[in-house]
Amino acid sequence: MKKIQKVIAVLNNTKTHAGQISEQIKAFFNKRNIYVEMLDYNNSQAIAETSLNETDLALSVGGDGTLLYCSQLVAGNDIPILSVNLGTFGFITEVSKNEWQEVYEKFVCGEITVSRRIMLDVKVLRADREVGCYSGLNDGVIITSGIARLVRLDAYLSKTYIGRYRADGIIIATPTGSTAYSLSAGGPILHPEMEALIISPICPFSLSHRPLVVPAKEYIEIVVEERQRTTLNLTVDGQELFVLNPKDRVIFQKSDHYTYIINSDKRNFYEVLRTKLNWSGEANA
Repeated sequence: MKKIQKVIAVLNNTKTHAGQISEQIKAFFNKRNIYVEMLDYNNSQAIAETSLNETDLALSVGGDGTLLYCSQLVAGNDIPILSVNLGTFGFITEVSKNEWQEVYEKFVCGEITVSRRIMLDVKVLRADREVGCYSGLNDGVIITSGIARLVRLDAYLSKTYIGRYRADGIIIATPTGSTAYSLSAGGPILHPEMEALIISPICPFSLSHRPLVVPAKEYIEIVVEERQRTTLNLTVDGQELFVLNPKDRVIFQKSDHYTYIINSDKRNFYEVLRTKLNWSGEANA
């Protein structure tokens, strides 16, 4: 039996039923004499002041975006996340608003497993000086900030030059992020507990440029070429944005930290894929 004494709940208050489930969460944990701190996903200043000391569990209540934010918040603290889906899609938020209490009880009793997901560290070097450093669960994306124009990027894999990309941008994704932007760009689907990284060009000018899966022990370096016809942005998990300059070097590598997500016992990863991607003619895409 796991001992839970402190819980933080990151709640997206813009979602339907957010107010109702917020009251449910407070009543549920207060009844069990467990301290629960409710955090507004949209109030980043208040969240930044939150102490994670002695926190045993995090609840992410919203959609995939809320979970991505929560994963950054607890990164490095080995705090498991119970992700409750109030949205409409949700690849990584498997637990519905009607299931979370049952899933919690089974987690505490050791009856369900926790999924360990690799995270991505991204740093920006400008004239060999680090000017930006971010972490994410899904992906890092380099993309044009304006109208559709090709960008020019040189790519290296652990110092080995692998090619020059002329494309709308490039995505470096984790297995968890393989079902997000990378998938829409034609990237492969990986099981979320694999340790690998995906390089997915966005609408490449050359048809020979295809998505590439590499071991997570490798690091990926993208160099912004000097001649660009537009400004480039780096985004990480859609949560952070950094404006890139020509000659900037962006390093993507597996983080030392993991995200721990409590699994649902109602459905597995492949069942979620079948339903969400409308495989075999399923009607609920």
